[in-house]
Amino acid sequence: MKIVVIFLCLCGSISSLQEYGVGQRKFKVSDKLFLERQRDLLDLYRNVNQLDFDENRQKIAKSYAIEANVDAYVNSTAVKQFVSYYKLGLLPRGEIFSIFYYEHRLQAISLFKLFYYARDFDTLYKTAVWARNNVNEGLFLYAFSTALVHRDDTFTFVLPPIYEIYPFYFYNSEDLEKAQRYKQAYSGGAKTYTIYSNYSGYYLNLNKEQSLSYFLEDVGLNAFYYYCNIYYPFWMDGDEFKLKNDRRGEQYYYLYQQLLARYYLERLSNDFGEVEFFNYDEPFKYGYYSSLRYPTGLAFPNRPNYAPLSETRANFGQSWTYKSAFGYSYSRVQDFERRISDTIDAGFAFTKSGKLVDLYSSDQINVLGNMIESNPDSVNPRYYGPWDIYGRHLLGYSYQPLDKYKVAPSALEHFETALRDPAFYQLYKKILMQFFKYKIYLPPYTYNELNFPGVKIEKFEVDKLFTYFDYFDSDVTNAVYTPPNFQWDNFKVKVRQQRLNHKPFTLKIYVNSDKVNDAVVRLFLGPKYDEYGRKLTMTEKRLNFVELDTFRYKLQSGENVIERTSRDFYWYVPDKTSYRDLYKKILGALDNTESLQLDSSEAFYGFPNRLLLPKGKREGQVFQFYVIINPYQAPGRQEVQQDYYFHRVGTGMNYIDNYAFGFPFDRTIVSYDFKVPNSKFQDVTIYHKSSDDLNSSQAQNEP
Repeated sequence: MKIVVIFLCLCGSISSLQEYGVGQRKFKVSDKLFLERQRDLLDLYRNVNQLDFDENRQKIAKSYAIEANVDAYVNSTAVKQFVSYYKLGLLPRGEIFSIFYYEHRLQAISLFKLFYYARDFDTLYKTAVWARNNVNEGLFLYAFSTALVHRDDTFTFVLPPIYEIYPFYFYNSEDLEKAQRYKQAYSGGAKTYTIYSNYSGYYLNLNKEQSLSYFLEDVGLNAFYYYCNIYYPFWMDGDEFKLKNDRRGEQYYYLYQQLLARYYLERLSNDFGEVEFFNYDEPFKYGYYSSLRYPTGLAFPNRPNYAPLSETRANFGQSWTYKSAFGYSYSRVQDFERRISDTIDAGFAFTKSGKLVDLYSSDQINVLGNMIESNPDSVNPRYYGPWDIYGRHLLGYSYQPLDKYKVAPSALEHFETALRDPAFYQLYKKILMQFFKYKIYLPPYTYNELNFPGVKIEKFEVDKLFTYFDYFDSDVTNAVYTPPNFQWDNFKVKVRQQRLNHKPFTLKIYVNSDKVNDAVVRLFLGPKYDEYGRKLTMTEKRLNFVELDTFRYKLQSGENVIERTSRDFYWYVPDKTSYRDLYKKILGALDNTESLQLDSSEAFYGFPNRLLLPKGKREGQVFQFYVIINPYQAPGRQEVQQDYYFHRVGTGMNYIDNYAFGFPFDRTIVSYDFKVPNSKFQDVTIYHKSSDDLNSSQAQNEP
């Protein structure tokens, strides 16, 4: 195997410690300026829900005037627009922020542009310090984090775990109430408090769906979805902010298709079946109680079982004038769904100027994805509309606010909390059905398109697979209010929670090749049987396969043995370093008392490695691995970057080749064409054990 070694040249002093594609990419940070800037940015995230009491930053916040420094920004129009918003009145501090509310979104975009167009890091920092103390907390957190991952001079910095920065959206109100009580009882000295936490299904189980709360409410899963949506915000213009190389519309489709497939595998492990379909004219079957509470003290809206969907409910007690478009969500979602469905059937989309775009002249999944997401790259965002935004409001069961600043968003109306509600998956199944219909109209892959002449997979081996629950600690000190001059180092509150994990495993693929070939290997995990034990056909199961790994490989003539471990899988990442640990490591690196070593995934995002496998059963649950090897096809749109090791939004570097996302399962399957020698199915059994059982069995196997 030819291993490509890429070295990260960040400020000239960050070196790669491991080979590309083998294990997680570790790097060491030693550049003092980088460390100082990372420390300064982290300071702004501490206790983000209250004022910053640091004296130096207070001076900047009081003295810095944005309007007097227009020349310090690349885009003067963006600065003037923000100043105009600020003078008219932004969302006040202490109020609830949601990017799904129109007025909030306009302000967030304006603040983001202020950060994004700062001419240099010093201007960015001063602007951020000012905003940290003068704008709404949630508005600042969202706009600042989004700007950091998109700016040329900050995208390599590590964002702290969002579940530690804003614990209110990740932990039950009962846990955070305990944390506040511990703070009240704290009398000084070094003290760490530990709260043993459970999931909402433990406290109030409204229906069978909530028994999956260990998966739906996993902090890593919900953080992943949050990060996805700050790297690729639905409101961001692809031309202005350089997103188009990333096949944005297709990526939107594949994100949700894979989320639903992974959820389905977890449902199978719990003897549930397909995500249920719902109709707008029938009561929504499954209720949801989040157990979350906003920092204001307001509880998240809840949805009862068999909740009726109508505009009467949404506007009850309110004016029926067009006070809020959300009051008409019931009609709007059906309008958008019908228009998109008709467009797919017709094969042509209408642009804003009335021109027609042929959806079938080539595989136009990217055009369709932009249309359905209703991002600025859509051919007609007004006509095709933000179906999912209105759908979130409708199913989330939030009411119409008295004014634009007194909102009570549901769990579905925050990226940090949306995956907790089972309605999320039912909504996106309905949305994905339009993509599936489009794909059905495309011709199936032929034998020649699937085959790799001269390449045959002889054998596939994998270790025995185990899942288990282990304890995971999160620092939730940010959830408590602290006075000025409070000794942050001395007080700590942790939430300890059991999370799903798996025993690391190794797989081997034995391949024969008649010559040297540049290849791409794809590995999937999917179902073999449904919840009743019936064997699934390829048509029934193809959309429920989860992509585990995709990587380039140089096949040699003759026999090849491809070996991968579960830690190699590129899009699956370890848990993020805790805010407090990261901060202390940076201070140690600045003092030369320790070296700062990080995983490169911390400066990007990925699916939690601990959730790579669905929960098994004590007696075992049968799934299938599928591997296919195809000729390498160079990506059509990709900017090769030599000055950093991480993937960068907008470069096209976050995909490996030019095949469709989900290939070969993305189109309908003709069985006799699908059986090619360069692919192989392998049955596997996943067992679930307690961590104690696994440890004892490992000890017995040791010599």
